Amino acid sequence: MREHAREAVAQAQGRGRNDLDTNRLLNLALVRFLEIVDEAAGRVPPATLARYPAIAWSRIVGLRNRLVHAYDQADLDIVWQILRTELPPLATELDRILADERLT
Repeated sequence: MREHAREAVAQAQGRGRNDLDTNRLLNLALVRFLEIVDEAAGRVPPATLARYPAIAWSRIVGLRNRLVHAYDQADLDIVWQILRTELPPLATELDRILADERLT
């Protein structure tokens, strides 16, 4: 999950929202990274979820529902907003969680 979150942020770095409209490969890759983050969050054990209640796990698990609307088309404005505002702090929190979990 962390790797895909970080990769999505890295791929969006230095790009603008318009790039999602003009670069289909980028568009597809970023949407897929977000879908994988969603899927991985859904497999986090309940005990881990309980140890880190500050993370909006249910919001992460619902990423695909937020991204995809009618006809399985991704809402690219939502994709961009998630990439710019939600994913970077999530990746940082996942780094912290992984470090904590290794110590226990």
